[in-house]
Amino acid sequence: MKHPLLHVTSFLLLLFTMSCTPTENKTSPTSEITAEKILGDSNYLAISYGGYRQKTRDIQPTLDEIKEDLKIMSAMGIKVLRTYNVHLAEASNILKAITELKAADENFEMYVMLGAWIDCKDAWTPNPDHYGESERNAVEIDRAVELTKQYPDIVKIIAVGNESMVKWATTYHVQAGVILKWVNHLQDLKKKGELPASLWITSSDNFASWGGATDNYKTDDLTKLIQAVDYVSMHTYPMHDTHYFPQFWGILNEEDSLSDREKVDAAMLRTKDYAISQYDSVKRYLDSLGIKKPIHIGETGWASQSNEHYGNTGSKATDEYKSAMFYKLMRDWTNKAGISCFYFEAFDEQWKDDKNVLGSENHFGLITLQSEAKYALWEAVDKGIFKGLTRNGKPITKTYNGNMDSMWKEIKLPPALVRNK
Repeated sequence: MKHPLLHVTSFLLLLFTMSCTPTENKTSPTSEITAEKILGDSNYLAISYGGYRQKTRDIQPTLDEIKEDLKIMSAMGIKVLRTYNVHLAEASNILKAITELKAADENFEMYVMLGAWIDCKDAWTPNPDHYGESERNAVEIDRAVELTKQYPDIVKIIAVGNESMVKWATTYHVQAGVILKWVNHLQDLKKKGELPASLWITSSDNFASWGGATDNYKTDDLTKLIQAVDYVSMHTYPMHDTHYFPQFWGILNEEDSLSDREKVDAAMLRTKDYAISQYDSVKRYLDSLGIKKPIHIGETGWASQSNEHYGNTGSKATDEYKSAMFYKLMRDWTNKAGISCFYFEAFDEQWKDDKNVLGSENHFGLITLQSEAKYALWEAVDKGIFKGLTRNGKPITKTYNGNMDSMWKEIKLPPALVRNK
């Protein structure tokens, strides 16, 4: 009898042609486009977007640069973007760029999950006060409201905070009550007619923050928050857990007879199962509270490079092959399950770890700063979907010049995985 994992590689190759293919459109073109209708509809693929090219956000992407990016993402089938804050010009320029592209082409379609950044009092200082909140939060929320009123045809979701409750965010995290306060404020504006009634309000945070892990998150305020949001936006990052909680990561003894590629494929299949287990843990917590709310993936991703915990001197998780496998697997699962997945992220950004060029935070994009499509998008390049499109004046080409053998030389096998019996 053949080892069942011998079929893994052919299965994953099949996903390259299946996982990003939109299904029959469930949203009528004549109906109002709302978050309720597009979230979970695989015709409205979602992604996280930042258009920063430089090592500092002091240099904002121009309107023309954002338009370049929007056209590239649209060609990929992306129709919903996630942003992270509104105090910088990028957020408003994204909305302006979408408006202008829609005016020039009636078939252009793009919507936004607008992020409002939330910090604790004295965030990013040596002594952050995690039981207070920054005065800037009110300014951020007011600006999000202003932009939503200005662009109601584009902004379909407001996310209050990004990983603002998870306790490992030691420099800025807040208590659930702070997020609850602002979610309730926005819901009240909807009731008063000051914001569209169809606008969905959420907070986007690590699965643990939504009650999917330890009991210290399961507070009365979290229960009230889950009741207050229109849906739960949760993050899952198996890549990070290849270092922090590696019980799922590696090569099993019974996989020794497989080829190197089959070993990697088998390990990556387990990462999808791990992500699903975190999603299910949040759903179980909601069920235990008797609360029924949609749950979508607000963030997940896999870096293609790292010289830290996840690289070749660590868990050996980061390279273009593994990141492509994770992208395909997550798209396939969420599309079939009716879950929106705001994949992190469209393009590499280098400001996130400006002191470390090879830091993983700089390499989560599907497209590099050199306008090269990583392995996850090689087939899209072959199909010509980027034909005529450029980024910074450069056409979208393939990393490694499209040479699989060259790419594979940089791929390391995950470590041996010993499972507890």
